Amino acid sequence: MTAAASTGLVLRSPEGTRYLFDPGALCLELLTTGGPGPLARHEVLHAPEDLSRWLALSRLGVGPGDVRVSPGELAAARRLRDALWRLARAAAGGGPWGPGDLAEVNRAAAAPPLAPCIGADRTRVWQLPADGTGALSTVARDAVDLFTGPLAGRIRECAAHDCFLVFVDASRPGRRRWCAMERCGTRSKTRALRARRATGGTAAPAGPASEDTADGRTGP
Repeated sequence: MTAAASTGLVLRSPEGTRYLFDPGALCLELLTTGGPGPLARHEVLHAPEDLSRWLALSRLGVGPGDVRVSPGELAAARRLRDALWRLARAAAGGGPWGPGDLAEVNRAAAAPPLAPCIGADRTRVWQLPADGTGALSTVARDAVDLFTGPLAGRIRECAAHDCFLVFVDASRPGRRRWCAMERCGTRSKTRALRARRATGGTAAPAGPASEDTADGRTGP
């Protein structure tokens, strides 16, 4: 996972392909660091400095080392992330929210968040250095805004059967299906093209597709 010039994170597929994933919300960016259950195999938050690096890559835009993270704050980040996973999936599928997960988000949001200020270049920056608790509060408050706001009904799971990435569809028509068109969207089109050829179909594929596109799980 690396930073991108535009909004979003640059992820790497199991085959080594790099692609831009923009989940549309800060709180959903945290989900790319691992998760509960089977998603634990994608865990990247092993040490406090790992959370500091993620904060620098996220849309918060803090510099590496600008947020001091303690071991306790690292554990809190993983609890918050796992709770957000379950809440986001419930929102996407129309299921109930677990009281424990809501309590975890609300507990993190109750702490003072990062304090914004105006930078010399007239852009919003953060008062730094800061601690991990303030950064996690900012993430949790973003989740509160998302889950209670006008886009709460636009939280989706990627339509690919082997991808679990979650995003908020902020597009005007509300028809986003894929975590990233260049990743799962292209893989879907490639599969459809192969199926048509296998059955003797002659319809041209819609959008870019490549016969060399490899199938594989996008994680997490």
